[in-house]
Amino acid sequence: MRARPVLVIDYGMGNLGSVTRALEECGGSPRISSDPREIKNAPRVVLPGVGAFPDGMRNLKSRGIDDALGEQVLAKQVPFLGICLGMQLLSTRGFEVEETPGLGWIEGDVKRLVPTAEDRRIPHVGWNEVHFAGAGAAAAASAAAQALFNGVPSGKDFYFVHSFHLAPSDPKTVLAHTPYCGGFASAVHKDLIFGVQFHPEKSQKAGLQVLRNFLAV
Repeated sequence: MRARPVLVIDYGMGNLGSVTRALEECGGSPRISSDPREIKNAPRVVLPGVGAFPDGMRNLKSRGIDDALGEQVLAKQVPFLGICLGMQLLSTRGFEVEETPGLGWIEGDVKRLVPTAEDRRIPHVGWNEVHFAGAGAAAAASAAAQALFNGVPSGKDFYFVHSFHLAPSDPKTVLAHTPYCGGFASAVHKDLIFGVQFHPEKSQKAGLQVLRNFLAV
């Protein structure tokens, strides 16, 4: 099978090595770039991310990556996957350190996880369950979940490292949730835009299956 080309965005905030190696293992042909000209020609895009929301948005804007992504992903509708901070940056705004506007592709705010009696540890680090959206979700969300999570059973464990989470305004954009700190959206979508709060590149077979599914979209 011919390797599927995919552009991994370098904006100074991601663990690029592990992401690209995982994409290669899944049949991808990843290229790392921060050049807006390359982004505008990418057939599919991955935005990884580790770090603070304001730094992430500042780096995207200072490099002109935000506008290039908008042209390629929103206008041309190429498949897009945001990982961890990359998912959070899809939001309307974030409240980490200071209120900061996000890309605005998924309406909602990024908020700090609130500890509960059962789940006190913040940041949320380690393996946890990812459950697909319930029967009340829109049919479109169910179809998208089947695309991204094809071959992965609901309730499977994935690897997380985060203190903040995206709280979407529209429940129809939620693909999956995780029962920690009262529950949070661990996967979102809109059209061909996907975001996952967990790290698929660190989630063994299930994570690689998610990446393999994304490359096939």
